[in-house]
Amino acid sequence: MMRLLLVEDDADLSARLVGTMVERGYLVDLSVNGEDGLHLAETSAYEAMVLDIGLPILDGLTVIERLRARDNRVPVLLLTARDGWRDKVAGLRLGADDYLAKPFETEELLARLEALIRRSHGESRPTLTIGDLTLDLGARTVTRGQDPVHLTPGEYRALACLAVNRGTVVGKIALTEQIWQEETDRDLNAVEVIIARLRKKIGPDVIQTKRGHGYVIAS
Repeated sequence: MMRLLLVEDDADLSARLVGTMVERGYLVDLSVNGEDGLHLAETSAYEAMVLDIGLPILDGLTVIERLRARDNRVPVLLLTARDGWRDKVAGLRLGADDYLAKPFETEELLARLEALIRRSHGESRPTLTIGDLTLDLGARTVTRGQDPVHLTPGEYRALACLAVNRGTVVGKIALTEQIWQEETDRDLNAVEVIIARLRKKIGPDVIQTKRGHGYVIAS
């Protein structure tokens, strides 16, 4: 049997997930805080790990950071708040393999776990795929098919933000905070310029405009 580690402090959610996973034939270890979850991940072998970000004692981002720093390559599926795009980006950069925003359907979580396990024979890499585009969030590179796509830092940060939040409309203010992280004088109109340049480089239909709301990459 395949063995999974679930690190989740929500009692109702964890009970539902454990029950479904066991029904599907998995052996499941449950931890309700980050410290115990980290210990289990370091002392036992798992096919995959489902890790909530908002945990007591140690948060999920700290757990994944310490695991990867110690060269533990267990595939990790992060559970995040729906509007926590900064946490999603941070988690993927630290070495998480995928994320799922709450609330979610249990079947989607299981499908993502199965995909992680299928890929687990290779090295875990923080990548996102959109059509023929691949974003490597660790190396901060983008390829289209086999060809590199040369982006400015601002263009890359805008694309990464939209990719991590795929299916969710991201407003201009959120995009400006991501694109110009260190600046206090941010120009909302400049976002349109960044998006226009991105469309020329990655294709006109990848990023959709939701007038009055922002931009979205369709799920």
